[in-house]
Amino acid sequence: MATMDLRVDDGIHILTLTNGDNDNTFTLDVLKEYLAAFDEIENYKGNTALVVTCEHEKTWSNGINLPWMTALQGDGFKEFVDTLEEVFYRLALLNVPTIGCINGNCYAGGAILATAFDFRVMRKDRGRFCYPEVNIKIPFTELMIDVIELLPNKHALKHMALTGIAKTGQECMDDNIVDALFPMESLQAGALAYAKELAKKDRPTYTTIKRSLRKNIAKHRE
Repeated sequence: MATMDLRVDDGIHILTLTNGDNDNTFTLDVLKEYLAAFDEIENYKGNTALVVTCEHEKTWSNGINLPWMTALQGDGFKEFVDTLEEVFYRLALLNVPTIGCINGNCYAGGAILATAFDFRVMRKDRGRFCYPEVNIKIPFTELMIDVIELLPNKHALKHMALTGIAKTGQECMDDNIVDALFPMESLQAGALAYAKELAKKDRPTYTTIKRSLRKNIAKHRE
């Protein structure tokens, strides 16, 4: 894969985003790489979990590559949006435990993607989490709304969605947006510790419970 790397380490799938020079933004080719990774993980036999991290210390993902997207026309634009929604949908309902290891800025579509994880850990000293769609004039789709509504703190969600405020790691922790904070040097180890504990769960049972909790997302493909 050109923009990410998937490996299995001690039974845990680690997907590392490697396109940091382009802020790990989404184009159609990037989205297809996510889907290919999800296919591989879904077909893995036995218990596992997924950790998604990146090799860039400043930016985890800034979402859609806007200059690239604005050049799209007609069917090309529709294919991109449909594929973007498919990535969010697949991640939200993936048949393994998922952990986002957010070691840099997480904006727009990147933040929506991060919200689709089961758990999120974030760097303590650097990075922001933000839904800026209201400021960049790109409304959420219905599926995206159902994804961001996975956040338990509806007061925080309202302010983030309607003002575009960017939150620090500590603010995300205070607002229950992330499950843990770690210094950069121990962030990935912390995410892997979560993953190893979750990978001990019976995979079919875990998946059934997760999908039952996310019926609003599942309905988009019924």
